Amino acid sequence: MKLYAFSSGTLTCDKSAITFGRGVGTPFTVPVPYYLIQHPKGNVLFDLGNSIEVARDPDKHWGAVTTVYVPDMKEDDYVVNNLKKVGVKPEDINYIVMSHLHLDHAGGVGDFPNAKYFVQKEELRWAYASDFYQKAAYIRADFDKPVTWWQLDGHNDDRFDIFGDGKLIIWFTPGHTPGGQSLVVKLNAGTFVLTGDSVYTTEILYEPVLPGLGWDQEVVVRSIQRMRMAEELWGYKIITGHDPGVWKSLKHAPEFYE
Repeated sequence: MKLYAFSSGTLTCDKSAITFGRGVGTPFTVPVPYYLIQHPKGNVLFDLGNSIEVARDPDKHWGAVTTVYVPDMKEDDYVVNNLKKVGVKPEDINYIVMSHLHLDHAGGVGDFPNAKYFVQKEELRWAYASDFYQKAAYIRADFDKPVTWWQLDGHNDDRFDIFGDGKLIIWFTPGHTPGGQSLVVKLNAGTFVLTGDSVYTTEILYEPVLPGLGWDQEVVVRSIQRMRMAEELWGYKIITGHDPGVWKSLKHAPEFYE
């Protein structure tokens, strides 16, 4: 197996949008990552980053969101184009695990003709009918596509083993949204947990601070605690979703972990 890390550019926002109540008035620039896992039984993407429209006209595609989160993205950062670095074409992707369907994660839905998409059932429902405080984070043009959604059912499907060999396991980690999920990747180099937005930064992982955007902050805390325990008890490597320091420390494609 191989694990590749990619990014569809950066977002700059007020730090308090990442760490609730901390960093008010301080600009904070974060990566927008997504990952490719090459397994003997197929190619799996975890998240898709921003839509290519964000590189072309972000104000038109995201609307008022760009007044809060300012993207910096080139067309080469788009997932389909970025995968060329490792010789992977859209038709080579078998499965896509969506951590959730926010605008900086669901930008490539529909551009992988042979892929099936793992999504939480409640996440798909919420994306279409979210309440006002998260409505702008979902861009219907990104995810409302004629694709095959394989819907997982929360705690009933927790620890879903994609290939049945213990190498790629989906954890149900809600809180940021009602249908958040993370991916456990077991490599020779160690076990990585790709957290999506269940844990934005290491500051949130280790300190008593909440993320700036959350569907249910009590549930957020439970998912964060799961990550803390996985690291302390089992030595898992927790890859937080939008931490510039963590991103800088990772190998970036075409380099990989195996």
